[in-house]
Amino acid sequence: MCLAVPAKVTKIDGQVAFVERSGVRRKVSLMLLPDACVGDFVLVHAGFAMQKVEEKDAAETDALLAEMHGAPRTVTALTD
Repeated sequence: MCLAVPAKVTKIDGQVAFVERSGVRRKVSLMLLPDACVGDFVLVHAGFAMQKVEEKDAAETDALLAEMHGAPRTVTALTD
């Protein structure tokens, strides 16, 4: 199973974005998502930004991943 995780773009240098997720910073390629901007939330998989996502969707994903690791349930229903 493959899993893409949301991260916030904090800096862009050419086709490379610097993203942050839970205090961890990484470099990812923007080759597949050249229109990403600083402040956007993107799904990251295998070092590539794959698609933009809304901040609320990123927060829901973070909560669900935390729940999988034993955190208390905070998401009761997924929204459209």
